[in-house]
Amino acid sequence: MPSPPWVEARGVDAVVERWLASGYVRPCLAADRTFEPTEPRYAPLPRGLGPELQRALAARGIDQLYEHQSRAFELAASGRHVVVATPTASGKSLCFHLPVLQALADDPSARALYLYPTKALCRDQEANLGELIAEAGLTVPRIVYDGDTPGDARRAARERGAVIMTNPDMLHAGILPHHAQWSRLFSGLRYVVVDELHTYRGVFGSHMAHVVARLRRVARFHGADPVFLCATATIGNPLAHAARLLGTSEADVSLLDESGAPRGTRRVFLFNPPIVNAELGVRASYLKSAVNLAADLVKCRVPTIVFGPSRNSVEIMLKYLRDKCADVAGHDAIMAYRGGYLPEQRRRVERGLRSGEIVCVVATNALELGIDIGGLDAVVCAGYPGSVAATWQRFGRAGRRGSTSIAVMVASSAPVDQYVARAPAYVLGGPIEEARIDPENVEIAVQHLKCAAFELPFLCPDATPANDVEPEGYATLGPDATRDALRWLAGKGVVHEAAGRFHWAADAYPAHHVSLRSIGWDNFVIIDRAMGRALAELDFRATHTMLHEQAIYQHDGEQYQVEQLDYENHKAYVTKVLPDYFTEAMTNRQVSVLEERTSRPLGRALGSWGEVSVVEKVVGYKKIKFHTHENAGYGEVHLPDLQMHTTSFWLTAPDAVCLELGRPQAIDALRGIGRALETVAALALMCDPRDLGQTLGDKSPEADGFAQKEPGRGPQAGFDPTLFVFDNFPGGVGLAERIWERADELLARARTVIAGCACEGGCPACVGPAEASSMPEGRRAMALRVLDALGTG
Repeated sequence: MPSPPWVEARGVDAVVERWLASGYVRPCLAADRTFEPTEPRYAPLPRGLGPELQRALAARGIDQLYEHQSRAFELAASGRHVVVATPTASGKSLCFHLPVLQALADDPSARALYLYPTKALCRDQEANLGELIAEAGLTVPRIVYDGDTPGDARRAARERGAVIMTNPDMLHAGILPHHAQWSRLFSGLRYVVVDELHTYRGVFGSHMAHVVARLRRVARFHGADPVFLCATATIGNPLAHAARLLGTSEADVSLLDESGAPRGTRRVFLFNPPIVNAELGVRASYLKSAVNLAADLVKCRVPTIVFGPSRNSVEIMLKYLRDKCADVAGHDAIMAYRGGYLPEQRRRVERGLRSGEIVCVVATNALELGIDIGGLDAVVCAGYPGSVAATWQRFGRAGRRGSTSIAVMVASSAPVDQYVARAPAYVLGGPIEEARIDPENVEIAVQHLKCAAFELPFLCPDATPANDVEPEGYATLGPDATRDALRWLAGKGVVHEAAGRFHWAADAYPAHHVSLRSIGWDNFVIIDRAMGRALAELDFRATHTMLHEQAIYQHDGEQYQVEQLDYENHKAYVTKVLPDYFTEAMTNRQVSVLEERTSRPLGRALGSWGEVSVVEKVVGYKKIKFHTHENAGYGEVHLPDLQMHTTSFWLTAPDAVCLELGRPQAIDALRGIGRALETVAALALMCDPRDLGQTLGDKSPEADGFAQKEPGRGPQAGFDPTLFVFDNFPGGVGLAERIWERADELLARARTVIAGCACEGGCPACVGPAEASSMPEGRRAMALRVLDALGTG
């Protein structure tokens, strides 16, 4: 697709006009929707706002607040927990900065704790708060306390910090276990700010609920009962999610979900690249299409962000954009932002975006969160992000100053993307997903109960209450469950019961053995051999696909070849090269049963639960030419397998049933049933879909699994297709066992979801989209036939 020549016309309107006049772009637009602007709704400055903060706002040209900002201040000052659920760029930061700073101005002994999900966001907001403090002329010591904070700064934080800005992991493992050293913070704790509340969902959110419960328990011990101020992007259940995360009732939390901030005109396009192979349904490269559209914007000097689906795709698009636009915009005006870049480079990009020196940034979802990246006018998403909420979170990164903005989503050839292209209302007008957590998960609760016992002794729930302990039970566990769990831990020698109290008795430091997120192996350092310096860092899992020997590692639009991977010392040595290709790893995933703990018939199928091994192996890599994307060859990879021992539920369908219905169609329908079962299980178990994994294979321990059989061939005789739904965490967190316990109910729910869906052949809301040619009657209809034949659901 040729980009228009450089012309004097600039801005969003000029680009849109050219697209609509183009014989290439216009026919590919699957949707063109305009969202009208909204006018601001103001409220006077609250009466409780002191003169210092009024001067600070005046310095920013603010003499009145948006309605939701004023209301948030009043509610916070009255002692109410608050959750602000307004769109991106609606001024949510002032909703918690103002009440916090007012409390600190009124009482020098008051303290506040800010929690952010990432280090980058934490440091970005520290700069924002610092500017407001300076403009107010206040002396409020604030500090970021994370893994990068030097030792002397940590001591200063404990002794003098009035505002501590940190992340859940540091609070969990670095602050709460040492709360005696933080007595000034906890005794004066007035406010706890929880930003980006929507990120705390699934297993991570369930862990976070317990961290909050431990925080409140420690604060009460020190004589404080803080008010929680939460902010979230648009989700379907902000009030319920906030209340569950804070461990309180919905009546105790005030929801502010009507924004008083203005919103400029936003025009949303859905671009579906043209078909290049009608027989196979293959379309033109969505990455190149996204680059071409972004290039039009850059050449018209429109500040733009391009979202890519992976780190490698970000680097490819960065190279293509620079090739197309560097002569107009300048090499350093087009930058990338992704995980793996060193902190200094990410800060440099953030500053360049705010100052306007960078016209276009190509990013992964690392920039979905609320880092201040200045005023952007356009968003281009290469591929569907996977959820409606994430889509609108990305779209909201443009138009942050109330100006006209555009958002373009470029569909790939993947079935989900093509479904969205056929039914754009699924994204543009459909309901936003809900955030769900399950603090009652027994495995998670017991882990945090140990952490809580280490921090403070427990008064036995049936003993006489005391001032320094909590008699009512722990977090979401009631008194009886807390007592039973503590006595079970006492039987294991973890706690010791004496005089009606449970004291920590083990030598281990429990928080160090409880990961709030997923796998936490050390990062690999990437070393530029010629320069003798660290170039970047990469997490353990990504190393297998991006840093195997002979891989082309792409960094800041340049190519480096991996000459040596020192696996034991976690170092990769690279040399800068100028190849005409990039590499892409090929991986296989295999699930095999290690131990079947229990099983029972589910109709003609067999339902089981037990321990499984999930093995991911990089088996080789492809060389793909830049621009043409032709395959230029293959290479071998010799790396250890990535193996995860976890628990799984599995449903085995007899091969005889598949033969009755037509084996290929039945197996494809089972994949669709797996999609529906995963969806209803995530809802029923109140977890994030990413907390579960599902695949189709063979339950036999010696089998290679269906996914690894010869390409293009069906399973051999005797193969009983087995649908696995497993915990996507090492060791498991109890999700698969609960699926097993509720298998009949969940399969019935899955059937209801499939039967009640309004789609024709299949969609992301039921069995997943499938090409009509692969199954004449449609995957949805075949899935129902399979469930009927199995007698389940």
